[in-house]
Amino acid sequence: MTATEFFTQDEKARIEAAVKAAEARTSGEIVPMLVDESYSYPRAELLGGGGLALACGLLVSWAFGGESIWWFLPVFSGGFLIFQQLIRRLPGLRRALIHPDEMTDEVKEKALVSFVEQGLHETRDRTGILILISLFEHRVQVLADSGINQKVPEKTWDELVEIIVAGLKNGQACAAVCQAVERCGSLLEENFPVKKDDTNELPNLIIGKS
Repeated sequence: MTATEFFTQDEKARIEAAVKAAEARTSGEIVPMLVDESYSYPRAELLGGGGLALACGLLVSWAFGGESIWWFLPVFSGGFLIFQQLIRRLPGLRRALIHPDEMTDEVKEKALVSFVEQGLHETRDRTGILILISLFEHRVQVLADSGINQKVPEKTWDELVEIIVAGLKNGQACAAVCQAVERCGSLLEENFPVKKDDTNELPNLIIGKS
C-alpha cells in the first residue's frame, strides 16, 4: 500500500485535527509526514537479481548445456532482468536483501532532508518537529529543531517512535499518530506555551511518495 492510500480521508482529517489541537497549546509546529520509502535501494535489486540470475544460469548450463557459456549467458541475462523486476515489485523480498542498519540510516537522512525541504527549520522560534513515517522500511523518525532540543532531551522522542511503531504493527496507525501528536503537544506545552500572535506556519500533515 502506498503512502497516498495508507490513511483514509477520515483518518487524515483526524490526524490534522489532532495536530491543530496540540498546536493550540504550544508554539511548537508539529508535522507528521508519511512516505512510501526513504530510498530506492538499487543495490538490493542489482545484487539480488544478479545472485539469483547467476544461480539459474549455472544450474541451466550445467543441466542442459554441458556447462557451456552459450547456455549460461542468455539465461543469466534474461534471468537478471526478470529477477530485478521481481525484487522491485515484492517489498518483502527487497527488504530482506537490505541490512537493517542501512535502512535506519536512510530514514534518518530522509528525515533531515525533509526537515529542510518542508521548511521546518524556518519557524519563528525554531520549534518545528517532524514525525516521519517511512512505510517500506517500517521505521519512524522524530526530528526536532534546535530551539526544542535545547530544552527537551533528544531521547524524549523515542517514546513517540514507540507509540507509532506499535500502532503500525497492530493496525491502529491513525490512532497511534494522533496519540503521539497529543503526547508531543504535552511535552512542548510547558517549555513552549502558545503565544498570542502564534500562527500555523506549517502543514498539519504531509503525504509524499518518497
